[in-house]
Amino acid sequence: MIALPARPLPDPPGGTAIRTSPVVPAWLPAALLGPLVAVLGAWEATEGFTVLESWNRDQLLVALATALAVSTYRVAPAVGLVIVWVLLPVHLLQPVEVLKIELSVAVLAYGLARHGNWLTVVASALSVPGAAFVAYVLTVGYGRRPLVDGLYADITGIGTVSDAVRALGLLAFIVLAVPWLLGLLLRATSRAGAARAEREVAEQAQAAAEIDRARAEEIARLREGQTQLARDVHDVVGHSLAVILAQAESAQFLPDDDPARLKTTFATIAGSARESLQSVRRVLSSTGEETVEGGIPAGGLDSLVDGVRTAGHPVDSEVHGTVRPLPPELDVVAFRVLQEMLTNALKHGRRGSLVRVRRHWFDQLTIEVTNEMEPSTADAPTTPGQGLDGMRRRLEAVGGRLEVQTGADTFTVSATMPLRAAETGR
Repeated sequence: MIALPARPLPDPPGGTAIRTSPVVPAWLPAALLGPLVAVLGAWEATEGFTVLESWNRDQLLVALATALAVSTYRVAPAVGLVIVWVLLPVHLLQPVEVLKIELSVAVLAYGLARHGNWLTVVASALSVPGAAFVAYVLTVGYGRRPLVDGLYADITGIGTVSDAVRALGLLAFIVLAVPWLLGLLLRATSRAGAARAEREVAEQAQAAAEIDRARAEEIARLREGQTQLARDVHDVVGHSLAVILAQAESAQFLPDDDPARLKTTFATIAGSARESLQSVRRVLSSTGEETVEGGIPAGGLDSLVDGVRTAGHPVDSEVHGTVRPLPPELDVVAFRVLQEMLTNALKHGRRGSLVRVRRHWFDQLTIEVTNEMEPSTADAPTTPGQGLDGMRRRLEAVGGRLEVQTGADTFTVSATMPLRAAETGR
């Protein structure tokens, strides 16, 4: 197994850790504000809890209703809006004096725009001019104007009732419209901040996904490299051992009185073993250097045929068409496929029988190897992942194909790979 280095996850935006702050419950400010307004309103309506007559009982109810409306500003502002609309005709149609504590409806106006749903926001936006219109109709159109009369009497410097109406409208704008606009501004700012936070979270998730994807690709690349290395070592070692075995078997049939030939055979075996060791080293070094040459010795395909001949095995080799250089990746595939074909011919073929090798160089490169089979190996299954399966995978990776034909006593393997596409890509 190849150990992967641990990679740290990216830091949060700004390079600092995310700090959490205690969250104030949404109901807590309203729970504190409502009773406070109720107490102050009752104090004002009863003149310090000293008078409780019929005229100020209505004011006490108005104060408590105002406290209830204000307490809903965060969790249910629409309910507070309904309460305010109920209080408006009470002031205009009944002689109920406006309490100073009713200025706290500014908090409700803020909550309507800040925390209400879209329908509540629209209704509250229409309520400010709507309330002014209702007040005008009831006070001027129907002569119900105790509120205006009281304001006219209390405010000095106002010459007429119309001036008092205008002053009342300005006061309503300050108390209602300004907080409402502030709440709407904070609502928009909060949503923009939430959208920005969501984008940051999405970016962090994307960065983490990119790291996971890179790690997965690295693991896949390493596993593919391991598989490729195992396949190359299998081909090199298997072919070399098959050649050495063929040479060693041929030495058994040499006459005992010919030591020169025996020495030559043993020297050939030693040379084959040495070449095998060098081939394995080339495979390992090429894998470490990220090259595609795969430890191919000089001579290429011809070196494989010559090696089998040197082992004392008869080979009939034919080349048709014009031989041309191959791109490195195709050169590796062609070499390893022919190497495995010859290895199988030496391992499973009849000892001393002729091995036929055909190479056709046209629009496609076709390599065909035919050997006679031993009766005991005619029906022997191939090992999954090696041999024929390994050759098939190599060829499919470059757009080629592998075909196998079994006769009465012959075994033919044919490998085809495209050449025009390879030449175009060079």
